[in-house]
Amino acid sequence: MSCGNPHEADCRDVLDRVYEYLDEEMTHHDIEKIKHHLDECGPCLEKFDLEDVLKSLVRRSCQDHAPVELRAKIMARITEVRVQLD
Repeated sequence: MSCGNPHEADCRDVLDRVYEYLDEEMTHHDIEKIKHHLDECGPCLEKFDLEDVLKSLVRRSCQDHAPVELRAKIMARITEVRVQLD
């Protein structure tokens, strides 16, 4: 994916690291480099926006807690597996 214009950062590199960027798990220098690229490259910005929306949706959806009964069953199963492994 590319807009056809030359960039300091390669489009593939930017898109490969989009989740690191969204999670702020990169150096300040790399963040600035990707910000600059997204400001210049429409196709990458569009893909970034899609990933950002997806991440926000997952974050909102994961705020719900599992029912107490389900949690108890899962914890019981984890205990069973631990006992079997020991």
